[in-house]
Amino acid sequence: MVKRKKTYQKYHKKKSLSLLQIGCFALLLGFLLVAALGTWSYQTYQREVKQADDARQAFIEAIVPVSQDLYQETGILPSITISQAILESDWGNSELAANYNNLFGIKAGPDQESVSLPTLEFENNEWITITADFRAYESWDESIRDHANTLVYGTTWNKDQYRALLDATDYIGQAKGLQQGGYATDPDYATKIIDLIRTHQLYQYD
Repeated sequence: MVKRKKTYQKYHKKKSLSLLQIGCFALLLGFLLVAALGTWSYQTYQREVKQADDARQAFIEAIVPVSQDLYQETGILPSITISQAILESDWGNSELAANYNNLFGIKAGPDQESVSLPTLEFENNEWITITADFRAYESWDESIRDHANTLVYGTTWNKDQYRALLDATDYIGQAKGLQQGGYATDPDYATKIIDLIRTHQLYQYD
């Protein structure tokens, strides 16, 4: 009986040790799996961030040349043109920009090719959705040139609507001139333009 008891204890000890080894192995395997998934997720995230950054840089570079040409003609800083295009078109991804080449949310006048789309407007201290008629263009370049003409020649009811912008010589002054001229109803419009210019160093194109 004593011998059998020792044998049983020895067997039980070995069995417990085996279960402990299996548990440790499972824990190690789980740790390695989590680490591998974490690495894969981080690499995927990095890849997606790089793709987004590359797409944004490509958007900027696509409109830099015409923006710089128009600066020589109008005095509108390229950083202002580019930052407005980014803000108004969501980096060229909005329906209005992607399908109708309107980068600046410019409304359509009588007898102009247009499309009706919903848009947000800030009225009576709140954001509301309205439907408006927007210009449709053949290309982004056409949109950028029409945008410059709008700022230089104003509107049919006020040819000097953006005089404050045209009189300014730096991007801060021109951004404030946009808001002063009522380009958008957003009360933070100038701040958003300035933040975009600084964040993406768009002043390097001026």
